[in-house]
Amino acid sequence: MAMLTIRNLDDELKTQLRIRAAQHGLSMEEEVRRILQQVLSPQNPCRGFGSRIHQKVMALTGGIDLPLPQRSVPRPPPDFSGDAV
Repeated sequence: MAMLTIRNLDDELKTQLRIRAAQHGLSMEEEVRRILQQVLSPQNPCRGFGSRIHQKVMALTGGIDLPLPQRSVPRPPPDFSGDAV
């Protein structure tokens, strides 16, 4: 097993951690292990803000199929090899 030391932990954060651990009937070490496991677990990937909004919109609307517009042929790129005018 690996060992991890966290330095310069804010006093308020440490207090919150101690209270949370006590509420769950755990040591602070075990509470930190469970927090890390929950956050970093592949079964519960940390989702970004956009993904969370997408999930909520899909739950409300059931998804919307929008027609895709016809694509046109792109214009040719400019040719900079000629003489400048």
